[in-house]
Amino acid sequence: MYNFISFVTDRLDDVGMAAGSKVPKVLHEPTLKTVMMVEKAILDSKDYPTRMQLWRSLPKQIQYQTFQRTLEYLEASGKIIFTDRTIVYTGINNPKLRALLDSSVKVS
Repeated sequence: MYNFISFVTDRLDDVGMAAGSKVPKVLHEPTLKTVMMVEKAILDSKDYPTRMQLWRSLPKQIQYQTFQRTLEYLEASGKIIFTDRTIVYTGINNPKLRALLDSSVKVS
């Protein structure tokens, strides 16, 4: 019985699962360069991209898990939000958001 349990936990470790957990281990953390590349790609897009469009438009290929962790970080830091299926950049240097705020009706 012990050998079977040991075999199963070893196999889970091999596929990226934490032993005794149903949560996958994070295999790749994004670097600052990766975060900046994704952020720039969002800013440079003409319209608001979906996750897959953004991932495919990146100048360098990154693993999808790293890409997802990057989007999680950007969302947690308040730089992006997800609306339906699209990604909207809400950082302070967003020209689209600035134009929208400038053209909006001011409430006193």
